[in-house]
Amino acid sequence: MELVHEMTLTVGLDPKQQMVGAGPGGTRIVASATGGQLVGERVNGTVAGAGADWVLVGADGFGRLDVRLQVETDDGAVLYISYGGLLQLTEAFTTPGAETQFDDQYFRSTPVFETGDERYAWLTTSVFVGRGRKLSDGVEYEIFRVT
Repeated sequence: MELVHEMTLTVGLDPKQQMVGAGPGGTRIVASATGGQLVGERVNGTVAGAGADWVLVGADGFGRLDVRLQVETDDGAVLYISYGGLLQLTEAFTTPGAETQFDDQYFRSTPVFETGDERYAWLTTSVFVGRGRKLSDGVEYEIFRVT
C-alpha cells in the first residue's frame, strides 16, 4: 500500500463562525466556506456553492471535522466532497490570523468524492486521506490516494 499525492485543496473560511454551543458531544462551531481551489494533475476546479465545516470541539482538545463542499472542475464537472477527520486545536491553530505548517498539529481527514461525471469516476472508487494546515483565511489540505 502506498500514498500517491493527487491534489491540494484550499478552502477559504468566513471569520465569523457560528457558535452553536455546548451540547452532549462537545461544542459545535460552524465555519462557512467562502471559496477555494482544488489543484492536481488529474483534476482542477473551484470551490463553489454552499459548504461548511460543522466541527465538534471536544474536551480533549481535538475537533471532529464534518465538512461538505462542492467543486466545479475547470472542464465543467461538479464534485461533491465530504470528509470527517481529527484536528488538534493547538494554540497556533486557534490564534486568529496565524498560519501553521502540516506538522504543527495533528490535522487529518478522509475525503470521499461523489460525481456523476464519468471522467472523474476514479475519485469515487478510491480511498483518500489528507493532511491539513491552517492558512490566515482558511485551510489547506494535501490529499493522497491510497493504492
